[in-house]
Amino acid sequence: MRKAILIIQCPDQKGIVAAVSDFLYHRGGNILEVDQYVDHEAKRFFMRACWELDSFALDRDQILSEFEEKVAGRFEMSFTLHFNDPKIRMAIFVSKLSHCLFDILARHHSGQLEVDIPLVISNHEDIRGVVEAFGIPYFHIPVSKDSKKKAEQRQLELMREHEIDFVVLARYMQIISPEFIQHFPNRIINIHHSFLPAFVGAKPYHAAFERGVKIIGATAHYVTEELDAGPIIEQEVARVRHHNSISELVSIGQDVEKVVLSRAIKSHLDRKVMVFRNRTIIFY
Repeated sequence: MRKAILIIQCPDQKGIVAAVSDFLYHRGGNILEVDQYVDHEAKRFFMRACWELDSFALDRDQILSEFEEKVAGRFEMSFTLHFNDPKIRMAIFVSKLSHCLFDILARHHSGQLEVDIPLVISNHEDIRGVVEAFGIPYFHIPVSKDSKKKAEQRQLELMREHEIDFVVLARYMQIISPEFIQHFPNRIINIHHSFLPAFVGAKPYHAAFERGVKIIGATAHYVTEELDAGPIIEQEVARVRHHNSISELVSIGQDVEKVVLSRAIKSHLDRKVMVFRNRTIIFY
């Protein structure tokens, strides 16, 4: 089924839902999903509308201008229009930890994630064999303090060459530069190995073990220039007990990371995430 998705935000006021619904109805649009939310403090309205295209009276390239003229201008809307075909193109960045990458590849292979994966980029060679077994090109781009700028230039070349829409950092253990982020605003998803903000650093599960924590978790968020402070898309926790060893904490934590990252990717693919003032509105 060919579908269109309209993402809207504007000052809150009467008649928005009626106007959008009326616009779609009178052009033969069969509405499949409508979600809306009002931020009363900011006096801001948010909406996601999804409809079938097969019976719609407007061609794809006519929808934006027609909606701007008939509806958006009247309500001072900012809006984007998306379609479910062709598939969104996702690049995966990974280092040596493979659990999130394997989970994404398995979900993609089974059809759970409707996305194209034209390439995987890594600063190590360790996971090449498994990625190529899925028929996905693997690019090894080493990163050091002296080569970081050159490495990111090569990464951006590959993003353009493969027409990448968004990037997933599947435990990519490098800090992304502001210059790179500017090419993909709110289109780089990172998975953080804790229930933010907590236990930053290279060995979060060791720190959690030393503190005797009772829950561990994971956070998926969009990457911004402020490290690990971007809009949060998804979070989850798991309960642990005093008898759990560090290796058990790592195993439990990695399971949570996989689930959280896959949920975040799915929400992004379905265009159900809206960002406002470094916060997200998620239409489940």
